[in-house]
Amino acid sequence: MRGRLQIVYGLLATKAGIPIAVEVFKGNTGDPATLSSQVKKLKERFSLSHVCVVGDRGMLTKARLEHDVRPAELDFITALRAPQITALVQAEALQLSLFDQTDLLEIAHPDYPGERLVACKNPFLAKQRARKREELLAATQAELQKIAAAVTRQRRPLRGKDKIALRVGRVINRRKVAKHFVVEIGEESLLFRNDEQKIAAEAALDGIYVLRTSLEQEVLQAAGVVSSYKALANVERVFRGFNTDLDIRPIRHRTAERVRTHVFLRMLSYYVTWHMNNRLAPMLFTDDDAEAAEAARTSPVAPARRSEKARKKIHTKRTADHQPVHSFTSLLADLATICLNKIEPTGHGLPPFNVITTPTPIQRRAFELLGVSHRLGVT
Repeated sequence: MRGRLQIVYGLLATKAGIPIAVEVFKGNTGDPATLSSQVKKLKERFSLSHVCVVGDRGMLTKARLEHDVRPAELDFITALRAPQITALVQAEALQLSLFDQTDLLEIAHPDYPGERLVACKNPFLAKQRARKREELLAATQAELQKIAAAVTRQRRPLRGKDKIALRVGRVINRRKVAKHFVVEIGEESLLFRNDEQKIAAEAALDGIYVLRTSLEQEVLQAAGVVSSYKALANVERVFRGFNTDLDIRPIRHRTAERVRTHVFLRMLSYYVTWHMNNRLAPMLFTDDDAEAAEAARTSPVAPARRSEKARKKIHTKRTADHQPVHSFTSLLADLATICLNKIEPTGHGLPPFNVITTPTPIQRRAFELLGVSHRLGVT
């Protein structure tokens, strides 16, 4: 936010999304620049002999691979950018017709020596991108029509090539669809149409993504490469948890040490929250039979689906033992109603004593899953 002090924090997490380390950087630090310290931490602090770094295209850039990952002798899994995928298709190294038979294939290319390229096509993602593109094009066309109407209106028409171009530029760049339009601007005219050739070329790549990795096939099969990359969603879930559930902002500290402490405590909170969610899953909307759902998936490229058990919970809003299904937040609110009351009798010389709220069946079940007692530490 403009005018506010900024920080950048980097989080290390397991494939399952369990946070294991966090580091705070200055606010003007770019995300890719934080990688070198994490590489050092993995090699030295955790004494790991074989490390594979999984990162998205924005994190594992070409510079980071050359300057940080490869010199540290780390393996990596990342994804190609759209222009790189287009180059593979134009060089016929990636033949789109092969996706008529499979959604996962492995290729090689001299531009990526010593690496494996795993190409995938997700039909669900293809439909989503096609729908999104149509929405963006339709919204942009509607606004261009308004500009064209302003140019041709009788009263105070929009005139001047520069003025018209400025209005058009704001519209077609707002949704990043300028490449899909052919625009002709005159001093008193505006003509535009869709560039069907470019739209068709982009549509042909809908749902297609290509992963690159330095891991040998004996170490990790192509399906494992896809699963490892898609596990980044668990790490992203940690960041969302930091910024929402744990309210990492606002940070009401000014010294560097206190800011780092604040973020570290939030990481510990999330660590506890993750394990509580995992244990309380039978009572929550969380899928507590995810392994069965994963085993039923025919391909790692296919989107993850909830298990039949989880879908039943969502539909009936009841657990297997016929209790109401909770969110993690609502269950904590329910547990918070348990109170410790200190009773101080008047007269007869009776000593004060404590009385704890009797847990409801839902609360008892939660304590059983957590392996704790509501009387722990009470005297």
